[in-house]
Amino acid sequence: MYRSFRHYGLSLLSVAALALLSMAWGAVVKSPGTTEPLPPSATQSANIKTSTLDLGKGVKLELVLVPAGKFMMGEKGSPEEMPVHEVTISKAFFMGRFEVMQEQYEALTGTNPSHFKGPQNPADSVPWAKAREFCKTLSDLSKKTVRLPTEAEWEYACRAGTTTTYYSGNDVASLKKVAWCQEKDAVADAPSHPVGQLQPNAFGLYDMHGNVYEWCQDWFDAGFYANSPKADPVNRKEANSTASKGPEPVLRGGSAGSPPGKARAAYRNHYSPIGKHTIGFRIVVEDDDKK
Repeated sequence: MYRSFRHYGLSLLSVAALALLSMAWGAVVKSPGTTEPLPPSATQSANIKTSTLDLGKGVKLELVLVPAGKFMMGEKGSPEEMPVHEVTISKAFFMGRFEVMQEQYEALTGTNPSHFKGPQNPADSVPWAKAREFCKTLSDLSKKTVRLPTEAEWEYACRAGTTTTYYSGNDVASLKKVAWCQEKDAVADAPSHPVGQLQPNAFGLYDMHGNVYEWCQDWFDAGFYANSPKADPVNRKEANSTASKGPEPVLRGGSAGSPPGKARAAYRNHYSPIGKHTIGFRIVVEDDDKK
């Protein structure tokens, strides 16, 4: 059943207050691989529910609650982002406040395959299957349902109530306040950055634009929007993918080397499940105990 923001103590005023608070952080530039104290949770000031998962070895993973709601998914322009259509996210869910960091990935798996090293940089070069395996291991450890976000959940969480190109606005100047990406043309092998150094969105999520692409549950299908369910859509059918090299999972968010157009909230990308150094992931935890 659809639940309003107010059900979780989120009035429109509190969401607006959080957005204003997040914009006050300013852009803080850190060198890649530098371990820095993560910013205090802006979400706590606006009554947004938070949680943490213990990964062992003194390492924790912070989550914020994304409330249920509706949004307009897609954007006019690219055929695979059309038609723009209303989607209902029927249940609240927790989402990683940051992309999964290398210190978190290593604490749980004992390995760090990342190309751009740094304990608080996103874990990159993680194949799609390994990202799902990370979620399964964490599910078993926490006794909660941990998984990758669906493509619809990802865009809904990224937008955080906005209808603009980026959650920060429509122009590149606003994007650069929230995203590690390029101002114009793509740059190959641009390094990732430690998470959480720029401004969050109104849900308290960082780096939803840029830094590294993020895996989703869905298999890519350029025509999926034309016939997708109105509530909680997810494409689990490999055969529906129109990727030229076979079925490929969806990627969202853009990377540090992406031009602005590929960092848009609506932008859909896809890649071989083997992954690469510009791809990471963040997790979703369902808002109930695992049965």
